[in-house]
Amino acid sequence: MPGNRPDVLSLADLARRVRPGDRIAIGGHHFARLPLALIEAVIAERPKDLHVISWGGGLPLEMLLEAGLVGAIDHCFTSLDIFGLAPRFRAAAEAGAIPVRDWTALAMIQGYQAAARNLPSLPFQPPDGSDMLGLVPEIETVQQAGRTLGLAPALPLDVALIHAPRADRSGNVQIIGARALDATLASTADRVLVTVEEIVPDGALSGDGRQTILHRNQIDAIAEVQGGAYPASCLPFYVTDYAALRAMLQGDRLQRPDANGSSTAYVRRAASVPVSKATKIRAPANEAAAPAPDERLVIRIAQEFDNHSFASAGAVSPVANIAYRLAKRTHAPDMIIATLTCGHIDIAPTPLTLSLSEPIDCQTAVAHRGGEDTYFEFYQAGMVSHEIVGAAQVDRHGRVNTLRIDRPDGGFIRLPGQGGMADVANMHQTFIIYLPRQTARALVDRVDFISAARGVIDPAERERLGYRQGPVKLFTNLCVMELSPDTGELQVTELLPHVTRDHVQQNAGFPVRFADTVATIEEPDAEILRILREEIDPIGLRRLEFAPARERDALLDEVIQADRAITEALFEE
Repeated sequence: MPGNRPDVLSLADLARRVRPGDRIAIGGHHFARLPLALIEAVIAERPKDLHVISWGGGLPLEMLLEAGLVGAIDHCFTSLDIFGLAPRFRAAAEAGAIPVRDWTALAMIQGYQAAARNLPSLPFQPPDGSDMLGLVPEIETVQQAGRTLGLAPALPLDVALIHAPRADRSGNVQIIGARALDATLASTADRVLVTVEEIVPDGALSGDGRQTILHRNQIDAIAEVQGGAYPASCLPFYVTDYAALRAMLQGDRLQRPDANGSSTAYVRRAASVPVSKATKIRAPANEAAAPAPDERLVIRIAQEFDNHSFASAGAVSPVANIAYRLAKRTHAPDMIIATLTCGHIDIAPTPLTLSLSEPIDCQTAVAHRGGEDTYFEFYQAGMVSHEIVGAAQVDRHGRVNTLRIDRPDGGFIRLPGQGGMADVANMHQTFIIYLPRQTARALVDRVDFISAARGVIDPAERERLGYRQGPVKLFTNLCVMELSPDTGELQVTELLPHVTRDHVQQNAGFPVRFADTVATIEEPDAEILRILREEIDPIGLRRLEFAPARERDALLDEVIQADRAITEALFEE
């Protein structure tokens, strides 16, 4: 256990505290506050056979895999956000080179919490309808008070690596904004190693609002490393540098760019853009263009929300994020939007961009929370009414696959994993799935693996278990389907403009059911289309989820360039 005052070390000395065979967790969330300089320093020390136990793998896991230091992986989700699948993780999983266990988010959090509390296990609501629990045989189920509960075994950690904005001289560590699972990791790990942008005098941390403090007796050692998360973000110092990430991920090797190079002036300046300027972002008018399928779909999804909605957006959900913001900006001003997996609560419906959305959401949010709050206080408590999730496969029963697609030769294509999808499929009032491109390979008779499904459909059973009543809906670029409680199958209830029943059937892998009355979705009116294009999604992020693979690279470059241009224009005001 650490003492009451952590050691202050050099980066290299901090990295030497990671030992071969360590069970290791990595703080931060997607591209926010990743301890990349510390990961790089650990790689230089070459500790072998690390057992990575992290909610999200992402870029840090890719770096450790490339260095050949990973012996086993326990995770919920591993992707590279808008840059797609994580190739090193995918290659290792598909080859069976490294053991990989996929956890539900609730189970993993409870595993951490059990270890932190010196308990052998802790209970959680199992994901009824999903195959996920079969991937971790150590998870048991028990009967209590007429309910089936999961028991997550303790997940002890040897070391947690965290990056944060500041520490004071006594060793208290400050986190601004969404804290992910960093507070839990600090309570669970035997050794907590932290890099910070700066070390400030005692008492200096008390002046900042809405923050998390990791107490000094939780921390083993600290190193001051300016730019320690770059090219990921670290608020309030700098935002994510998507252009630098793009270059890093395109290279033959994952070479982290210079955190003090000339290009970092942009991300540091962008971090200080005030909300008043960001809300004025506008894309050039494009009134003549007819609505595209992605625009029709996003506008139709936005119609699902009203002033009573509490909608959660993960970090890899442009379509969800845009639909939520569009609804709140237009017809549902009282709805609550939570971004970064409920890390930013009740944000304003500001424009969605790459550079500015994290810092602006951080500023407009009424509260900042962590992953523990997300799943226990919001999801498990039934507070969240909607969450939109994308899928690789959806079957006729509304079951979702985001884990693997089987090959005819007996192999499989490894997908990112389910994140928290398995948990929320039952917990949220309305479970919304979307397929940006409906094809017979995506809308199938039976998914290859059920990563998420609404297993509790009967209204009386949902009420008994404390779940709110609500539908399961699938939105595609062709139609809207809803799960029928009577047949247990999806049926088409709405068609997008210019789409026929034959067109839907030709792009499905099973005989499609149609409701007795099938409506045709009206074309969006000019004002809604203008707000979507000019104000809510000014750089066209929604297009990334609809573009064919052959067009995606060029579109990524276009979006990143548009984001930079629209942000730099604010610097001149």
